[in-house]
Amino acid sequence: MKILLIRHGMTAGNLKKRYIGRTDEPLCPEGISALRERRFPQCDVIVSSPMQRCIQTAGMLFPGMNAEICDAFRECDFGLFEGKNHTELNGNPLYQEWIDSAGEMPFPEGESPDAFRRRCCGGFLAVTQKHQSAESMAMIVHGGTIMSVLSYFAKPQRDYFDWMTENGRGWCCQYDGHTLIVTERI
Repeated sequence: MKILLIRHGMTAGNLKKRYIGRTDEPLCPEGISALRERRFPQCDVIVSSPMQRCIQTAGMLFPGMNAEICDAFRECDFGLFEGKNHTELNGNPLYQEWIDSAGEMPFPEGESPDAFRRRCCGGFLAVTQKHQSAESMAMIVHGGTIMSVLSYFAKPQRDYFDWMTENGRGWCCQYDGHTLIVTERI
């Protein structure tokens, strides 16, 4: 199966480099404009995070197709860091502790990175199994979701942060039911 993993278009929070997880932001005008320039191959199945930024992106990139919603693909809950950026958090002892953990400890009053990654990978397995007879699928999701799925399933294998993906961009992969072979950056 050909799988496209696509990060949603830009939001106002993305422009300001904020941690935007559970906040249900729409696309910003700059994000909408950038997506109008993007072209992706058509796919048999479209799957989206339940967040409006992903649903809007799916509608723009794949007009006329209904996106199936996968709740497991929602972005991480950043807890007390939600809506803030590095500059605003700089000097916060909880933020420094999280930075010192290399981003591995749970977000204060939020989700643990490990639980988030397991949730995303479980969602990936569920939707690919459900649609195993499809020839192609596009997943319109969040940067963290893409990093979770690719760091676990992809070949060549890379670390989580090596799979960072810009808004409105993604990866084309071939999936055999076990391994994602990354064929190109899109």
